[in-house]
Amino acid sequence: MAALYVHQVGPGVAVQDLGRSGFLAKGLTRGGAADRLAVYEGAALLRQSPDFAVLEMVGVGGTFEAAEDMRIALTGAEMTAQINGSTAAWNASHTLAKSSVLTIGPTRAGTYGYLHVGGGFATEQMLGSRATHQSCGLGELVTAGDVLPIQSDRGGDVGLALPRDSRFDGGSIRIVPSMQTNDFADETRNRFEVTTFRRDPRANRQGIRMDSDGEGFSTPKALGIVSEVIVPGDIQITGDGTPFVLMAESQTTGGYPRIGTVLPCDMPRVAQAPAGATLQFQFVGLEDGAAIEARAHAAWAALPKAVTPLVRDPATLQDLLSYQLIGGAVSATDAPLDEG
Repeated sequence: MAALYVHQVGPGVAVQDLGRSGFLAKGLTRGGAADRLAVYEGAALLRQSPDFAVLEMVGVGGTFEAAEDMRIALTGAEMTAQINGSTAAWNASHTLAKSSVLTIGPTRAGTYGYLHVGGGFATEQMLGSRATHQSCGLGELVTAGDVLPIQSDRGGDVGLALPRDSRFDGGSIRIVPSMQTNDFADETRNRFEVTTFRRDPRANRQGIRMDSDGEGFSTPKALGIVSEVIVPGDIQITGDGTPFVLMAESQTTGGYPRIGTVLPCDMPRVAQAPAGATLQFQFVGLEDGAAIEARAHAAWAALPKAVTPLVRDPATLQDLLSYQLIGGAVSATDAPLDEG
């Protein structure tokens, strides 16, 4: 079986997929990749299923060696990347030949970067998923010396790219009303919408704190809330009026009031916002939210149609001789289009 040798790796690097569904009643949130869109992007670049496991990297990647020839793709937060010392484009697919060394450095924009391999990683499945769920103790972080097995790859093209979008710098986040939204005064909800928040450095896969200037956000009914089910995307307001957006590995119940819930399709923007990035929250109705979500799902499913050939510098092509370079050549002395 093909494998990827891990020579060096940053903190928080883990195998992830789209997570586990159906365990909320048993106290286990879905987990999985913090940026699910990045998983779909990598699948589109490699022409394979988004259900395959990927490597999620937080802030910095590592140094990896290919045990066999393989295809890879790089998506999510842009990181410095090199194959045998030559720059590898981000949001693109590449060939990683046997014994080649892939070096992934720190992020340039965003928070979570992703390494995809043709066939997907073949680590142990637990409860129907290969996702590492740190807060529940399912799986372990990747460490130096690990050998990550890879499933058989059906093969396909490489040298493909997708356009970058703007989800790595914060921006507008759409939310729908939650269980306690109407417990907040109209003035408080309106102020919440017009407030510019900053993504606090205190953040992890369980939740992200949002900082702002001015007074906090509170409701007099906060102390009467009974602990109840919560889901990723819920925005809890703590006792001091600070909002926390719950992320992929959030708890399953809680008693803090929720002023709203982030649409799932906007969660990648929240996850990728680097510390200090500004975000604003915009309420949309449930029907509008469902329509927005449906359009986003359709766009994610259509990503393979958006893939284009990667424009590469011939000077950096290690496999230059494998390319057919004369198909578009024309004669300097024979110009048939000028005849007649």
